This record gives sequence, C-alpha cells and structure tokens, in this order.
Amino acid sequence: MGTREDKAEAKGSALILKGNQMTEKSTEKVEIFGQEYKIKGVGNPQYIHKIAGYVDRKMREIAHSSGIMSQSRIAILAALNITDELCQEREEREKIEAELEGKAARLGELLDSKIGVER
Repeated sequence: MGTREDKAEAKGSALILKGNQMTEKSTEKVEIFGQEYKIKGVGNPQYIHKIAGYVDRKMREIAHSSGIMSQSRIAILAALNITDELCQEREEREKIEAELEGKAARLGELLDSKIGVER
C-alpha cells in the first residue's frame, strides 16, 4: 500500500500557480526535494521554476538542520517556515503603508495650511 506521497506522484501532481502577470498557461516539470512534479501555472515558466526552487531549498535546509527523515514532515515544516516569512512580510508592509498614509496626511495638511485651504 503506497503513501499519500506515492499516490500524488502517480497521479502526476499538478498545481495551479497564479504568479506573475502573464495569462498563458504552461505545465513545467520541476524537482522538489528529489521528487518530480508537473506544475501548471499561469505565467512565466521561469517563475514556476523559481518558486519550486525556493520550496526545494527550504526543504533541504530543514532536512539538513533537523535530521528529520520524513518527507511529509519536512514539507510541513517548510510550509510553516514559508508561511511565517509571508506573514512577517505582510505585517511589515502594512506597517510601512500605515506610516506612509500618516506622512501623506500630514504633508497634505501642511500644504493646505501654506496655501490657505480649509478642510
């Protein structure tokens, strides 16, 4: 009896990526952590390879640093690490956006006061 990973591989593992701005669909073969996957994506094939390469590097980093042998555990830890990176980036972006909005409002008030416009 095969594992879920074996079954996914037997089915040809397809995923839809919507990165980049192009709308042309393509299917790319990528290797992640020693497994080949067919990835369907909307956009540039190089983008698909870039994303797959990032996941592969994260999985290899975790495998190397933790000594974990289970591919599914490594994949879950990689997903958690990548999600953590994403959440931190989003929080930082939101903080910067809020700062910019505040500065823009202050600048608008300053300009209005200099040219005598009342709000």
